[in-house]
Amino acid sequence: MGCFFSKRRKAEKESQPEGEEERPKQYSWDQREKVDPKDYMFSGLKDETVGRLPGKVAGQQFLIQDCENCSIYIFDHSATVTIDDCTNCVIFLGPVKGSVFFRNCRDCKCALACQQFRVRDCRKLEVFLCCATQPIIESSTNIKFACFQWYYPELAFQFKDAGLSIFNNTWSNIHDFTPVSGELNWSLLSEDTVVQDHIPLPTTEELKTVRVSTEANRSIVPVSRGQRQKSSDESCLVVLFAGDYTIANARKLIDEMVGKGFFLVQTKEVSMKAEDAQRVFRDKAPDFLPLLSKGPVIALEFNGDGAVEGCQLIVNETFNGTKMFVSESKETAPGDVDSFYNFADIQMGI
Repeated sequence: MGCFFSKRRKAEKESQPEGEEERPKQYSWDQREKVDPKDYMFSGLKDETVGRLPGKVAGQQFLIQDCENCSIYIFDHSATVTIDDCTNCVIFLGPVKGSVFFRNCRDCKCALACQQFRVRDCRKLEVFLCCATQPIIESSTNIKFACFQWYYPELAFQFKDAGLSIFNNTWSNIHDFTPVSGELNWSLLSEDTVVQDHIPLPTTEELKTVRVSTEANRSIVPVSRGQRQKSSDESCLVVLFAGDYTIANARKLIDEMVGKGFFLVQTKEVSMKAEDAQRVFRDKAPDFLPLLSKGPVIALEFNGDGAVEGCQLIVNETFNGTKMFVSESKETAPGDVDSFYNFADIQMGI
């Protein structure tokens, strides 16, 4: 028994004019733009300033290897970035959707944002970091960390393209796979560290066209204190619910609180479930449950004497009519359950 379609194809072939060759079929993967790996690599450079402007990487993987005394600036988002065998280099990386992996590097200073961060067999690195998951070091010494603090006009869109939230930043929660008893292989840079003293702005005419700022109040990523010792026993948790102006409201609240002398400790953006709301909001959970279906919430932890009262005052005066949760208790209150750390246990679901 024959196949109808095979007979039809045979008939079509026989009806084709003699001498005319059959055109090869076109597939979607044949139409993709060809990628030259050399366009996404810096290798074997010495004493050079190089980089990529916004739009020139566009989510590709990038490799930096065997560079010495170089300044390297990637002003775009990438899929993953690997840095191997680099010495005495300054490296800036725009948002990286996946992992950034440093191997066998020394005496380098870096600023970067990524989903995962790992260092292996390195020594003497300074890293201004935004990382969505716990940063990891392995077989490395003298690694110093600070919070990512950077701005240029395209950066916010690049965070979105890389699927990163500016509020999910665990930059100071370091895990050392190979700890040494009695020693600490990593530390935090001083809070008054000046970014440009470590990561100078680019000097070439091409890269200077990117309008960069390292001022804390302009940073795309909120500058937090992280694991540094708190200045007060009093902390305050604020939760902002999804809406048209959630990010703008979070930034405004941070500016107001920091302007009044309080410290931003940490931030987080997550999707909450009903059981999460019960654990965090306690007896107020029924008031907030209907808001959770609108999207992820943003949580901010502030620290400082009078933080709870100060935050409630700002929320009432500046955000009147905007639904927010502000913790009412201090960390030192008897029997109090620390709201932020209940919140911090919620897994990122966005």
